[in-house]
Amino acid sequence: MTDLLFLADFSVIRPEPGLFVWTVLIFSVFWWLMSKFAFKPIQAALKERDNDIQNSLDEAKRAREEMANLKSENEALLAQASEERAKILKEAKAAKDTIIAEAKERAKADAQKIVMNAKNEIENLRMAAVVDLKNQVGNISIEIAEKILRKELGGSAEQEGFVKSLVDEIKLN
Repeated sequence: MTDLLFLADFSVIRPEPGLFVWTVLIFSVFWWLMSKFAFKPIQAALKERDNDIQNSLDEAKRAREEMANLKSENEALLAQASEERAKILKEAKAAKDTIIAEAKERAKADAQKIVMNAKNEIENLRMAAVVDLKNQVGNISIEIAEKILRKELGGSAEQEGFVKSLVDEIKLN
């Protein structure tokens, strides 16, 4: 029962000097043990966590910088590819224009050659027709003249002399 009286008489606001000494002593030992065995590992863990966070932030910064560099490199590559594409398209267009111009010139030359060949062929055929016509007219004239001469020169000596003189004239020309 005395124990219960002791508890009933206990007050937190008015501690007894013996209790106060023991409380300070126990707290000091507890604090020393905590600093020796708990605070150092906690402090090391916090320092390690701080280092990990800083490393992560540095790594994120490096990653951002790399991404920015890659982005600028990609933009440069895209610009270069665009320039090369434009250059290739320009060269292809120039090549196309050159090929078309050459094809037109060849077609024009071939057309002129065909026209000249056709004109030459027409002229040759015309000349052959004129020569053939002259030959036919000459043959017809000779036949007509021959028939006329046979009828006219039926045998008289005067007419035979006239024919001889004509033949001699022809030979002289």
